[in-house]
Amino acid sequence: QSWTVVPDFTHHAHSASLSAVAVNNRYVVTGSRDETIQIYDMKKKIEHGALLQHNGTITCLEFYGTAHLLSGAEDGLICIWNTKRWECLKSIKAHKGHVASLSIHPSGKLALSVGTDKTLRTWNLVEGRSAFIKNLKQNAHIIKWSPDGEKYVTVITNKVDIYRLDTASITGTITTEKRISSLRFITDSILAIAGDDEMIRFYSCDSQKCLCEFKAHENRIKDIYSFEREGQHVIVTASSDGYIKMWNLDLDKIKDGPSLLCEVNTKARLTCLAVWLDRASEMKENSDKTATSSQETEDEKSSTARRNKDFWTSGRVKAAKRKRKIIPGKQKLEAPVQKKKKKQNSS
Repeated sequence: QSWTVVPDFTHHAHSASLSAVAVNNRYVVTGSRDETIQIYDMKKKIEHGALLQHNGTITCLEFYGTAHLLSGAEDGLICIWNTKRWECLKSIKAHKGHVASLSIHPSGKLALSVGTDKTLRTWNLVEGRSAFIKNLKQNAHIIKWSPDGEKYVTVITNKVDIYRLDTASITGTITTEKRISSLRFITDSILAIAGDDEMIRFYSCDSQKCLCEFKAHENRIKDIYSFEREGQHVIVTASSDGYIKMWNLDLDKIKDGPSLLCEVNTKARLTCLAVWLDRASEMKENSDKTATSSQETEDEKSSTARRNKDFWTSGRVKAAKRKRKIIPGKQKLEAPVQKKKKKQNSS
């Protein structure tokens, strides 16, 4: 069954080209060469605001769950953001050069980053400090954790080094002909690699052998993304030729390669890609209505909570409100009496 692609939300966000994009269950954030991070609320399909902490091109963005966002830029800073109030909780001077890439461990306790100072740095996110520094022979431009968090990979030009977490040592290396532009874990042991050619290749992390390769685009592939839906693995690719393509991958028949689900010509030079999954749309209309009503209830609860929070600021106000609620009639009597008292005092 072929899919169709329909434009849903378009916004001219930045004054320069986009360099990074990240998603969580509600927001899409985009980083740009104009040194800003823009936020979009995808449930309301509106622009939510901008983050202006960095000086330099935003190079990497990654959410952890629904509460936190990490950003890295050419100013060498990694910023940790609270996504409830969108405030910068901590700004870390991570690298002497640019921050090239960062990745958060599935536990949320660790993060890894690589920069143009030829270092790989481990960050303790619980305490917000550096935990370990490893010197590299060359500058790495991509780093990524596996979904199970037991290994991580670094990319240096056209070479992928696979590390084990427990030993922090290289267990294998994958080398391609062209520079690698994007890489994605399909499973804990299968890597999808895209580079400065038209091919996508699937490699085994255990044997470092190529399981499959196929021509995906007419130009270099800039980014690759994957997600699971109803038991099927979907691979999404974006290329400099302007096309976004979606592929269905059967892991049992991985040697046959994926089948094309749909493609769309954006008529733009694509630089980065992410997939925001609307979980509600996968359900029936009835459950969809339930979800929206529950969201409204949540909004009501949160607004009530905010009001309650305001009352905590003054015990007197809270007591006064409580009195008014219990005896609404008394309120009418109190007002004119107070006026009389004021007149007496003034005279």
